[in-house]
Amino acid sequence: MTASATAHLAGREHLLSRVASALRREYALFLLATGAVGLHFADDNFLQPEPGTSAADHLASGLIPIAVLAAVAALYPRLRAGVRAATAMTLGAIAIAVGIPGVYYLLDGSASGDHFTGLLAIVAGAILLVIGPVTLWKARRREGGRRRRYLRRSLTVVAASVLALAIVWFLVFPIGFAYIYTHTGKGPVTPELGVPYESVTVTTSDSLELAAFYVPSKNRAAVVLFPGATRPEQARMLIRHGYGVLLLDPRGQGRSEGDIVRWAGDRDLQAGVEYLRSRPDVDPERIGGFGFSIGGEMLLEAAAQSNGFKAVVSEGAGSRVGDEDVSGPARLLAEPNLAVMTAALTVFSNHGPPPPIVDRIGRIAPRPVFLIYAERGIGGENTRQPKYYAAAGEPKSIWKVPGSKHTGGIDARPVEYEQRVIAFFDRALLGAK
Repeated sequence: MTASATAHLAGREHLLSRVASALRREYALFLLATGAVGLHFADDNFLQPEPGTSAADHLASGLIPIAVLAAVAALYPRLRAGVRAATAMTLGAIAIAVGIPGVYYLLDGSASGDHFTGLLAIVAGAILLVIGPVTLWKARRREGGRRRRYLRRSLTVVAASVLALAIVWFLVFPIGFAYIYTHTGKGPVTPELGVPYESVTVTTSDSLELAAFYVPSKNRAAVVLFPGATRPEQARMLIRHGYGVLLLDPRGQGRSEGDIVRWAGDRDLQAGVEYLRSRPDVDPERIGGFGFSIGGEMLLEAAAQSNGFKAVVSEGAGSRVGDEDVSGPARLLAEPNLAVMTAALTVFSNHGPPPPIVDRIGRIAPRPVFLIYAERGIGGENTRQPKYYAAAGEPKSIWKVPGSKHTGGIDARPVEYEQRVIAFFDRALLGAK
């Protein structure tokens, strides 16, 4: 072997050694960061589950993310540099989203337990985001002239940007949104009702204890407000007219036990009905429901399941994740995004999506339904409310509140709002003409 060939071989071996060494350092850092994210999932689901729940309630939300992280970590060193970079940055962005609930509760002053490992996930996510571009820079090709190299790198940047947008839309956003949606909610609120009330506990069919406030009835009728503590104006309105009012905190929110599973709100509402049936001041045949936004959606589902609610007012019900209207060219982008979001919500909440409202609302009849929605609503309520109304059985009524924001009918038209809602409940629960 010639001296030049020997030198070339030695140089090549030296380069390969340097690449292998760099990959080991990169992989060690990747394992450290993904391990921190996995620690948060273990902490959230198994080590410090929410009050009223156990590790057995979190098999999907704990085991599936950890298994995905483990599989990616095992495959990572076998991937090419570009794929490793994309993988690290994707996981990094998702890890930061996973840590956002920790920031939310820290700023709220109520951070505890697994929220702090959520903050660690943000740090891990930042490390993973840095690994990506560093990996790409180290793996850049140096052969060819300057002009050719710059052209190649420019095309690579364009292709990488398109890929990044696709990854954000089809993976990062739907998964990140699903995690935040299932891990952030309202904290404890004490409503100003202007009258004495009782702090009570409502027990669900799956043995969770929900916090609620109750004002006894003066006319033998009562209404469940859901979510309740954040709706003191509507509560005071009903109290003025003699109705008993149960202001119910959904599971995982306020002072209620459980995880934040908005898809399981029907269980919370059914438990509210059972509580009111046990009250000596309430006639079991005079129980109504008053739901707002997601609470209004779940109220329609709860009323479709049983006849416990004799009258239903739903304000601001729109489209739910997994139950959206998608048409036209946007379907090519929207449907995969929504499919991933629905799957992620199912995993993180350990609960499947409820049936579409339009397929269920007709079951409430012949009990009356009153739908209220905003002129400038959100969540598709402008398009969904007419469809819900068309699918509902008689008796039914609907009101598009002029000038209202989402669930803000009482603020936009306070006098008319009170007249319409009270007249509806008076007819349905008191037999008024």
